[in-house]
Amino acid sequence: MGLHHLPKFFNRLFAIVALLNLEGISATTFTFVNKCEYTVWPGIQAGAGSPNLDSTGFELTTGSSSSFQAPAGWSGRFWGRTGCNFDQSGHGSCATADCGSGQIECNGAGADPPATLAEFTLNGADGKDFYDVSLVDGYNLPMIVEANGESGACASTGCVVDINQRCPAELRAGEGGACKSACQAFGSPEYCCSGAYNSPAACKPSVYSMMFKSACPRSYSYAYDDATSTFTCSAADYTIIFCPSLPSQKSTTDSSGTTATTAGSGGGTAAGAMLADQSWLANTATGDSTRKHPCLAVQFAVLVGISSVVLSVIDSKSLSIT
Repeated sequence: MGLHHLPKFFNRLFAIVALLNLEGISATTFTFVNKCEYTVWPGIQAGAGSPNLDSTGFELTTGSSSSFQAPAGWSGRFWGRTGCNFDQSGHGSCATADCGSGQIECNGAGADPPATLAEFTLNGADGKDFYDVSLVDGYNLPMIVEANGESGACASTGCVVDINQRCPAELRAGEGGACKSACQAFGSPEYCCSGAYNSPAACKPSVYSMMFKSACPRSYSYAYDDATSTFTCSAADYTIIFCPSLPSQKSTTDSSGTTATTAGSGGGTAAGAMLADQSWLANTATGDSTRKHPCLAVQFAVLVGISSVVLSVIDSKSLSIT
């Protein structure tokens, strides 16, 4: 190599090194944690134009965790499959949120609803990550997303409540292992926000979406539920927790010095305690309630407040991963 070529050589070398450093900084780590009392098989679907991660579906036993890295600009969704039966060659299917691939790996296929979904777009507008937990396609298990980032709200979001225990009969899927959306159950445009209802002005919350929203106030409950359901963070890593544990009768002090007590037992069933003696919630949708609740709107508000407090505790006291 002649000396006159050295400047170009070093310029290219520096460019390659800079690119590698940038990629290293921009990579986002997603960690999946299973706190359920049963095995979960997470599914991963990359969005259009995004590459597949190192896995598109895998087994996650109780108490275990697994991590994957996603490049800058990646988008996609995650969910948990339950009741799966796979043979030694990895072929089989799942009772809820099956991806239809006939294998542990979903190979680009999405979840068969009902399914609790975590959705991400990395390095979007203004370089921010956008994320949410959606019940638009129904619900099959409790799930939250925790963000650990450098800037932005970086709030925890998700659904800590076991909605399956309070699912109205007409939305119940199979043996009760999942709860359908009204769109899936009835297929009508007003529930699906389609046809003449395909706009925020025309498509309004239904009694069914209000039921989901009351139980899980930070999650998407219908197609145009953006204002209270989409969250942002920058330069973050994320933890997706199935059946998140909650504090049990512990007092936690927030930054203002206020002390709050959170009820509930640890483990995957703890979230269900938030709906203790709230069977009226499902009956509201079916009209079968035998209990008189003249202040139903107030009760909805109380449930929203309880769920919000629980997620606020999660925000301030990150759940330990065991």
